[in-house]
Order: sequence, then C-alpha cells, then structure tokens
Amino acid sequence: MRYLVFSDIHGNLEALAAVLHLAEKKRIDHYVCLGDLVGYGASPNEVIRVIRRLKPLSIIRGNHDKAVFGRESIESFNPIAAAAIRWTRKTVTKASHDFLHTLPRGPLTVEDRFTICHGSPFDEDFYIFGEYDADEAFGYLHTPVGFFGHTHFPFLYVQREGCLVGTHMDGGEVKLEEGSAYLINPGSVGQPRDRNSKASCLIYDTEHKTVRFHRLDYEIASAQRRIRAAELPPALAERLAVGL
Repeated sequence: MRYLVFSDIHGNLEALAAVLHLAEKKRIDHYVCLGDLVGYGASPNEVIRVIRRLKPLSIIRGNHDKAVFGRESIESFNPIAAAAIRWTRKTVTKASHDFLHTLPRGPLTVEDRFTICHGSPFDEDFYIFGEYDADEAFGYLHTPVGFFGHTHFPFLYVQREGCLVGTHMDGGEVKLEEGSAYLINPGSVGQPRDRNSKASCLIYDTEHKTVRFHRLDYEIASAQRRIRAAELPPALAERLAVGL
C-alpha cells in the first residue's frame, strides 16, 4: 500500500494541487490528512471541496479547523492567525463548516498499520519540537509508526534500543527498520516554515517499508494574489515565498 501523508494545507489551493498531482503520478492507494485544512490561506472552501473528493481518505482535525467551527477559542492565536480565522469563519460555506465540524479528533489508528495525530498522541494541540517532546509522545504511541503535523517542519524521530534521534527531512527516503519506532512529520503543504517555500508531503510504502519525503514547486504567486485580494494580513502572502 502507498499512503500519501500530508498536513497543514491552510487554505492554500495551489500547494494542494501540486501534492495531488504527485499522488496521481505515484499511484497512491490511500490519502491521509493530519488536519488544518483551513486558516491563513484564501481558499478554504475550494480546499475542502477537493479534500472531500479524495477516496479512500483518513483524516483528523487540526487546531485551525476547530477554531473555525467554534470548538477552540482564538485567544491563544497570534494576531495574524486570529485575523485569518475570523476571515475564514465569515467565508466558509455551511457545507464547509459542517465538514470541519465532523472531522474526528486524533489520535486515530489507520487500518491497524499506523497512528495519526495533529499535534501529538497525547494532546492534539501539543507541538512536538525536539527529542524531549518526542520521547514523551512515544510513550503514547501504540503502533510502530505514527504521523503528526502541527509544527510545519518535515521531521523524523526514530526510537531504537533506548536511543532517540530526530532529523530534519528536506526530501529523501528512509527505510523503516524492524524493532524501531517512528514519529514522522510530513511538513506543511500550504505554509512550510523550514525556510524552504516548496510544499511538503510524504509517501509511506508499507510493502517496501519506506517513507519518502517530497518537496514540490507550486504557483506561489497565485496563492499570494488570492491572499491579497481577500485583504488578509499581507504577511500571510509574503511568508509563502520564504518558507517561514
């Protein structure tokens, strides 16, 4: 089975299109989305329409998804993120709002093969930044492989023989070893923050036991124009070009 694992689209239709073009070329068997379909970007309804057409799809909610349908307060959001949430709340259709409301909370086990969560296996809003956070998260992981999002950094943590190592993954393939446990972040589709502006995702091949990270060019200028036309904070457009 080939799984396309992706996260943090954040209303960026152009970046999502590049990821799904890759999925077509690679003949993906199953789509896996780790949440945050909306927020920041100017195409929330279009992104949701595309996601709803993906079959088969395993999906969970993110904190921005929760904020848009009112499950989470925006008091903890920075001013730019909060402004984008307020705009998205006014912009989403009823169908989009209802879809976000139905998204399940992670963690979720997919086909008894692996676990997915937005933030961490013990708290959907927790950020896994570094080995200390990952070590705590491994304690709640009940499958050898777990995928998480939320940080917008493509990263792989491996735990073997009492040793835990984390690596920033800017592309490349990793062979998963028997007896080791993995927590893996595919990075962000719509708003990468590792100083690489290319959309990020990965393909998990369970037959060959590999994870391959992909960085993809997309029409950044088009996504920026949409943000400016929507009169969202200009910084949301500017950051796309520098991967921050």
